[in-house]
Amino acid sequence: MSKTMNKAAASRIQSSAAKANHGKIAKNSFPSRAQAAANKSTTATQKSK
Repeated sequence: MSKTMNKAAASRIQSSAAKANHGKIAKNSFPSRAQAAANKSTTATQKSK
């Protein structure tokens, strides 16, 4: 199991939260932090190539 957040995992988290909250995601919620982490992880991976 991967320890870094990837975009697919962040998408699943954000989708689940949006369904539970009538399409709304709070700015500092876990789903938004997961998305930020996935973006950071993807950017770091692309720079290392």
